[in-house]
Amino acid sequence: MKTPVYLDNQSTTAVDPVVLAEMLPFFGEAFGNAASHSHGFGWEAREAVERARERVAAAIGARPEEIVFTSGATESDNTALAGLVGGARERGDHVVTAATEHRAVLDPLARLEREGVRVTRLGVDAQGLVDPADVERAITSRTVLVTLMAANNEVGTIHPLEDVGRIARRRGVPFHSDAAQALGKVPLDVEASCLDAASLSAHKLHGPKGVGALYLRRDPAVALEPLMLGGGHEGGRRPGTPNVPGIVGFGKAVEIACAGGDDEPRRLRALRDRLLGALQARIDGVRLNGHATRRLPNNLNLSFDGIDGEALLAALHDVVALSAGSACMSATREPSYVLGAMGLSEERVRGAVRFGLGRFNTADEVDFVAGEVARAVRRLRDLAPPGRARVDRSPGCG
Repeated sequence: MKTPVYLDNQSTTAVDPVVLAEMLPFFGEAFGNAASHSHGFGWEAREAVERARERVAAAIGARPEEIVFTSGATESDNTALAGLVGGARERGDHVVTAATEHRAVLDPLARLEREGVRVTRLGVDAQGLVDPADVERAITSRTVLVTLMAANNEVGTIHPLEDVGRIARRRGVPFHSDAAQALGKVPLDVEASCLDAASLSAHKLHGPKGVGALYLRRDPAVALEPLMLGGGHEGGRRPGTPNVPGIVGFGKAVEIACAGGDDEPRRLRALRDRLLGALQARIDGVRLNGHATRRLPNNLNLSFDGIDGEALLAALHDVVALSAGSACMSATREPSYVLGAMGLSEERVRGAVRFGLGRFNTADEVDFVAGEVARAVRRLRDLAPPGRARVDRSPGCG
């Protein structure tokens, strides 16, 4: 078995070889600019981009003309938030979101606050879920946007998008979702969820880095001020020469992820449950963070009683690749604001470790990782000062 075993697939995924094979021609002989309309090189590139646009649209129940290619979900989030709020500035100045959103949503909203926009950050319950009734109560006559992620990147909790979407639609407020973690793992339908905008990413589902998309509803059309200016690309909504190889890879990655229906999510769910069961069988004090059932099929966020998460990662770095939470926050070494918003104890927050399974992980790898984690936890507990390695043997792991 090749080590370290990679279990950080919430952070990024390996590009599927089939995806790479479809991309390669567009780095070489098919190098044309998709925005060039006067010769065959450009026509070939444009045809490939439009084929990818159709694939992405089909995966979420959208129309191809509603897909805008970007550099990733972060750009899509920034464009949606600034653009939708800017496009509605004559109608209002209030946004509703959740305290557990990705930084790609929370940081742009903080900037909008400095510019005079009011932001309501809703709390979540102990499983990380937003109550749709709280969304309803937060909406006012000045609300111009509700934004709620489809699934949390740290704990995997899946929000009730359809319930929130119906509320937003009934109240006449545009609804946006950061759906980067959900795409290809759980059903995502922009019509059923009443979404007006959604942010997507390729590298979370075995596609290339540096490419994503923004879904923007066309009927009725949402008013959006472009984040960047400089050309008529992507229907005037996102300037810049299209990243043809990346877009082609994104389209293929989405097609593969959605082709098997629930087969791959079911396989990942089985591996996830196998890992959790193996850890619980080997060691006491394993705590599951996030919702027990409403969670991504490939996500486990666990705390181990008496264990510091960073110390556990250091003990395992040469045998398994894991993370303590969001990759974009890993350099700060700050406790997870997501787990903090869920009301978990400081010890449990600092002890959290995220396991992210992917397409290329196997049952043998899961069994190997369970054994290595259990050994590391026992070793760290043995090294802890008296009284510090407390293990809670109460039933359950919630």
